[in-house]
Amino acid sequence: MLDDKMQIAIETLKRSGVRITPQRHAVLEYLLTSMEHPTADDIYKALETKFPNISVATVYNNLRILREIGLVKELTYGDDSSRFDSNMHDHYHIICETCGKIEDFHYPPLDEIEVLAEKVSGFDISHHRMELYGKCKECSETKVQ
Repeated sequence: MLDDKMQIAIETLKRSGVRITPQRHAVLEYLLTSMEHPTADDIYKALETKFPNISVATVYNNLRILREIGLVKELTYGDDSSRFDSNMHDHYHIICETCGKIEDFHYPPLDEIEVLAEKVSGFDISHHRMELYGKCKECSETKVQ
């Protein structure tokens, strides 16, 4: 499955005229295998031992390119740090208010809300985003001492 996703991503990079550097490949592979929604700093820390000369700026630049060609989404939430998601299918997110963990939540797209909003407001709706907040299982099980 990862091989298929990686091959599709590499083909997208080639079609876009983007060089596939070892660092870019590593950032992309990390995102495709991560079940988390990492920050650029998380990605940097995960890759710095394999690529000692990699910088946070290199990670940010690669993320920007991957976002621009449609391979990753940039998620911004209340903690002022962008997180990145390689799941480009319609889905929503559940966010732990205690530890900040973000999980994907798959539910049929709420397209009817966009249609209703257009009718009621007169806006031309381009997209929507839904976030659910609460406490993850691990944080719920942790007793406050």
